[in-house]
Amino acid sequence: MPQAPRVLSVAQLNTYVKLLLEEDDNLCNLFVTGEISNFKDHFSGHWYFTLKDAAASISAVMFKNANARLPFLPQNGMRVLVRGRVSVYDRDGKYQLYAEDMQPDGLGARYLAYEQLKERLAAEGLFAPERKQVIPMLPARVGIVTSGAGAALRDVLQILARRFPAAQPVLCPVQVQGAGAAQQIAAAVALFNERKAADVLIVGRGGGSLEDLWAFNEEVVARAVAASVIPVISAVGHETDTTICDFVADLRAPTPSAAAELAVPDARELAEYIQALRQRMLQALRRGLKQREEALEALRTRAVFRQPARLMQPAHLRLDATEQRIRSGAQDYLRERRGALARLCGQMEALSPLAVLARGYAIVRRGNALLYSVRALRPGDPLELRFFDGTAQVRVEREGEANAD
Repeated sequence: MPQAPRVLSVAQLNTYVKLLLEEDDNLCNLFVTGEISNFKDHFSGHWYFTLKDAAASISAVMFKNANARLPFLPQNGMRVLVRGRVSVYDRDGKYQLYAEDMQPDGLGARYLAYEQLKERLAAEGLFAPERKQVIPMLPARVGIVTSGAGAALRDVLQILARRFPAAQPVLCPVQVQGAGAAQQIAAAVALFNERKAADVLIVGRGGGSLEDLWAFNEEVVARAVAASVIPVISAVGHETDTTICDFVADLRAPTPSAAAELAVPDARELAEYIQALRQRMLQALRRGLKQREEALEALRTRAVFRQPARLMQPAHLRLDATEQRIRSGAQDYLRERRGALARLCGQMEALSPLAVLARGYAIVRRGNALLYSVRALRPGDPLELRFFDGTAQVRVEREGEANAD
């Protein structure tokens, strides 16, 4: 059974068609060439116009945030190359071109090549800020890649000599426009890197038409600048000119003269800066010395330094008290020791043989032997009697009589 057809509102239909168009990759970023008609610069800042050729036309709009970047104001009858996307204006159900960039159609092919290369290199990360190298502050050698006969070279040399005579300019003259120019520029950048012939490079030329500057939009130049280990300042044309070389370089200068000023410092300003630093250093030293002198004077005027003996008084008092404690303790200890010694002496005196002898006893010896019993005596034995106050030599006359048990 066939399915009943779905009924849509006009708004739903327009939204559906809009989604179809916006999901088509071919319509999200495309280039269209044609002639402008019905151009209207709306008070809101948006531009409304028709883009047409001999066979057809399409409505177009370029919003203020996009057209503010254009260096020209479109006019009716002007042929242009427009980059943008296709979508539907829901309210009117009208499909139209939403322009995001625009160039006069006389430059269409080159502009398309420029945009495509720019987009591809950006996707590779060659424009990323984190890739940018720092320009050295005091370069000893400044490499210059430009025409050997152009006014740009004379301007660069004059500015380098005036601003920083200590920097040595190193020129590698190249062709800056026409067939083979891009290859010469790229080879010169590579040669500087190979020979380490400079601390910073200025790559550029004076102003000219898009065709004159085109060598600096070539991929070979972009990749040579991106691969340079030496920091590169791009200085192509005038301030309003922008090339692929500008995006890839580590620093963009609006003109070659400006590049020379960015490459080196102003020697006079540098000398003034150094002098200012010297003055600041001297002032800091003087302040530091003055602060230390004031601190020293404050210490010197303290009572402890004017009357240093006062500083020692508490120590003397502590020393005297300690000495008194030591003396008192020593005396107490000696008294205690003397008392103990006296007691020991009394005990020893009581146990001394001399004390026994003083009570009327005597010690009897026969030669070296002590005699303890009368039974050991034999008549005629020579004896020595030891009394408490001396000795006497005697001889046994008869045998002694022992006490009965």
